[in-house]
This record gives sequence, structure tokens and C-alpha cells, in this order.
Amino acid sequence: MTPISRFIIVAAILHGQVASFSIGRSAIRTSPSSSSASVVFATSLVPDERAENNPSTKFGSPLSESMKGVNKAGVDFIKNKIIDVFFVGEDRAYARFYALETIARVPYFSYLSVLHLYETLGKWRRAKYLKLHFAESWNEMHHLLIMEELGGNAHFFDRFVAQHIAFFYYAIVAFLYVLNPVEAYNLNEGVEEHAYSTYDTYLKENEDTLKKLPAPKAAIEYYINGDFWLFDEFQTDCKLRRPKIENLYDVFVAIRDDELAHVNTMKMLQTELDVSSMRDGECDVD
Repeated sequence: MTPISRFIIVAAILHGQVASFSIGRSAIRTSPSSSSASVVFATSLVPDERAENNPSTKFGSPLSESMKGVNKAGVDFIKNKIIDVFFVGEDRAYARFYALETIARVPYFSYLSVLHLYETLGKWRRAKYLKLHFAESWNEMHHLLIMEELGGNAHFFDRFVAQHIAFFYYAIVAFLYVLNPVEAYNLNEGVEEHAYSTYDTYLKENEDTLKKLPAPKAAIEYYINGDFWLFDEFQTDCKLRRPKIENLYDVFVAIRDDELAHVNTMKMLQTELDVSSMRDGECDVD
């Protein structure tokens, strides 16, 4: 499926959702017995000044614990049935991280695609979210560059598996983001939590070895010599971070901490009306 075909499919889905929203303004009301789908539409359409602040408020609704469980089960399935099967073993660590980073950056592409589509159709316009999700994708791209420099993409089979999972994951997340952004954010929270846990375990098990190895050039260019504008943009907890990069251990610490920042942002986007941006003067940072 070509990128143009994917765009047309998402546009068609969105068109159907917009029609549903229009009908729902006069026909849908929330009640304790309402179906989950009805709750999604009704919550989205309640007149509220907050609606202009957050797509999760305007186009989505909170998730039930059962739906969160479904998302977690999906992440666990990919981890246990694919990642842990094809990328197991000490000599497969970099390949595993390459696969994780290939997959982990995809949701941000999906968010951006749908947000651009909303803007094109005049449904919603909020530059902050475009900046935030692009900054997150930029961060994940550099994680991927680091893993490629370490040789994680050396084998065709590893690239094939990772890229095909990413291809279908893109479509799934775009579809979920159209239906309910909160669900898309919750799913990605689980993926980022898995990434954080994987890096944290690897650091604890290989600290001495990693401290003896040099930092990849891609890591130095990003964390030391790079432009920190976009790096700061996804630090939504208003904490100024400047990773120390002296060896490969420091690189993996920085990546692990990046993943935790993504986890926290995904959590915030499911409940908060807005997120803070240091570059917009919303954080009191010394």
C-alpha cells in the first residue's frame, strides 16, 4: 500500500467520523447505559471551552480499565510472540533495540498525519501538538540512527520484521487516533514503557562492558553537538535535561531516560488539557 493510499483511507475514515460528530450534536446524549461508542461521541461533543485545547478532549474520551487491558495485552503479545522470539540472545541486543526504535517512532508519524489532516479540513488547529509529536519523532529517529551505527540493522531478516510491524502499526495507530486519541496515546504508553524497561534491564546487566565502549558518532552529534530546541520540546515535565555522553553506557542511559519522558507525556495527554513547553515560556526553568 502506497503512502497516498494510506492517506486516502485515513481521510475516508475521518470523513465518516466528522459526519458522525455532526449528527451527534443534536442526537447523542450521555447516559450510564450508553454504549462505549456513544460515550466517545457524546464526550467529544459537549460544548466546552476546553475543546480547543486538546484533541483528546475534542475528539476523544477516557478509557475504561478493560480497554487499557486490551492495549496492554496487545503490547505484551508483540513482545512475547515476536520480539522475544526473533530478537533473543546476548548477541541480538542491538538488533532488538533497532526493532524497538523502528516501531517506537511510528505512532508519532500517525499522530502528525491525522493532525495535519484535521488542519487541512479546518476541524482543529493547534501548533503545539504538531511541535511536540515532531520533536518526539525526531528523538526516536536519532535512537534509530544510533542503533544502526551499532549494527542493529545488519541483517535483512531483522529489517524485514521490524519494518513490516511498523507498517501495520502506523495504520492501526492512525485509525485509533481518528476514533479516540486517548486510546492511541494509551497504546503508545505501553510501547514506551516496554522500551524503557528493556533499556533499563540492559543497562543493569551490562554496565561494566558498556562503560568500556565508545559512544557512537550519532549519539555525540545528537546529545552533545546537536540543536537542543527539539530535544527540549518533548520534556513536558519542565525539567531541563542535558545528558552526559562519555561512553556507550551514557548513551543507553540517555535513551532510557528519553523513553521515560515519552511515557510521562503519553500519560499526561490522556488526562491533561494541555502540556507544558519550555520553548513557549510555560516552564520556570533556571
